[in-house]
Amino acid sequence: MSSTRPTAVVTGVFFVVAAVAAVVGLALYGPVLDDPAYVLGAGADTRVLLGAACEALLVASVIGTGVTLYPVLRAHGAGLALGYAAGRTLEAAVITVGIVSLLAVVTLRRDAAGADADSLVTVARALVAVHDWTFLVGPGLVIGVNSWLLALLVYRSQLVPRPIAVLGLVGGPLVLLSSTAVLFGAYEQLSPLGGLAAVPVAAWEMSLAAWLIVKGFQRSARELVPA
Repeated sequence: MSSTRPTAVVTGVFFVVAAVAAVVGLALYGPVLDDPAYVLGAGADTRVLLGAACEALLVASVIGTGVTLYPVLRAHGAGLALGYAAGRTLEAAVITVGIVSLLAVVTLRRDAAGADADSLVTVARALVAVHDWTFLVGPGLVIGVNSWLLALLVYRSQLVPRPIAVLGLVGGPLVLLSSTAVLFGAYEQLSPLGGLAAVPVAAWEMSLAAWLIVKGFQRSARELVPA
């Protein structure tokens, strides 16, 4: 078990950092996401850049969970483990596209002198729309699949207590279904219903992180990590 203890702690920390960075980043993005005329005003570029830095940390943490868990998970299902690692990489890539789109709005605002105001607003709103779609696809659709894959692996292998894994088995499909509903216009992602649907998967990730940091993988994982 001692051979997997550092992996468990690092993985748990990655999950916590990713959750915090996602919330803080979204909050910092407020001015550019909420103001259609952001590109025409004085702007809050420093705040947006800090938001981008938080999301860059989020991207690194998302990839980190896939990389650190793969050596442990592959002993319990190489195909599913590879799928999880690839899914986390895809999730990080989608989030990165969203970061770049908002950084482009900052550049547009800084270089806006003499440009047509209506055109600037149209382009800026298109870039914000790109971010909004990445926010749905990455932390919505893709994370639903990733959560289910990881939960299935840890449930079958008993790497963590099964009640924790069950949260992921429920939360992953639920957030996937909710994101699909948002995709087809049933309600907004940042709405009470959308938030409620995200609670189980958030509880799953935080309970998993806490267990890994405090307890590590369960004894059944001890001899199953390839040298």
